[in-house]
Amino acid sequence: MPISFSSNASRDARARGANVTAVLGPTNTGKTHLAIERMLAHSSGIIGLPLRLLAREVYNKCVERVGPEQVALVTGEEKIKPSNPRFWVSTVEAMPRDLDVAFVAIDEIQLGADLERGHVFTDRMLNRRGREETLVLGAATVRPMVEKLLRGANIVQRPRLSTLIHTGDKKITRLPRRSAIVAFSADEVYAIAELIRRQRGGAAVVMGSLSPRTRNAQVELYQSGDVDYLIATDAIGMGLNLDVDHVAFASDRKFDGYQFRKLNPAELAQTLEKCGDEGAPD
Repeated sequence: MPISFSSNASRDARARGANVTAVLGPTNTGKTHLAIERMLAHSSGIIGLPLRLLAREVYNKCVERVGPEQVALVTGEEKIKPSNPRFWVSTVEAMPRDLDVAFVAIDEIQLGADLERGHVFTDRMLNRRGREETLVLGAATVRPMVEKLLRGANIVQRPRLSTLIHTGDKKITRLPRRSAIVAFSADEVYAIAELIRRQRGGAAVVMGSLSPRTRNAQVELYQSGDVDYLIATDAIGMGLNLDVDHVAFASDRKFDGYQFRKLNPAELAQTLEKCGDEGAPD
């Protein structure tokens, strides 16, 4: 007689989905802001984020609300641990595993499909829970995965808050102010930044390889309006909150660690959704 494991798998999925809310939708729909608000409403909590720079940004927002003694930051580069913090902000990989907290949030769960980082995001989504509330946040495209792995979870869909307009090809030096230009190698980022500085007067550079202090300073340079152009890798599409009106791609190809290939629609959408009003692949 063949052996079936479907009933056990269903019970496991239902158990994992108990008391979990999945907030799904594109970037720029307030998912991370919601997670911050919900965490600070609890007695304790932890939020796992996909980028060190985003973790620092969320940490700063929490500190502004509740003070530095209440918030810890843990990433691969930075560790800020007060004596008895109530709230923890970390990258998903660095989420402390021994914390018993009232609230847990895991951001950008669609990275469960990533070849290198996917196992970590999947593990956190399946196994990290808050005593009182758990949020998982991600793109609307992961709804079938959530329904299968977290059966019974409450799924909330969020619409995009602004409209994207495709404006066609443009020369880099003719891009409007408040533009982000996305490139896919450090050499290309620096070359474009130098071109913009020569012809338009100023540009900020954001890449994962920069030190935390340098990255933070570059983001502030752009956000403050001291420069009107941001040159970055596609990491800016992973939830980093920037005042961008126009996004341009320097190329539609990238090296993914294994091969050079065209960007897929999900990657294009993830980055374009960081812009405010219009996006133009260059």
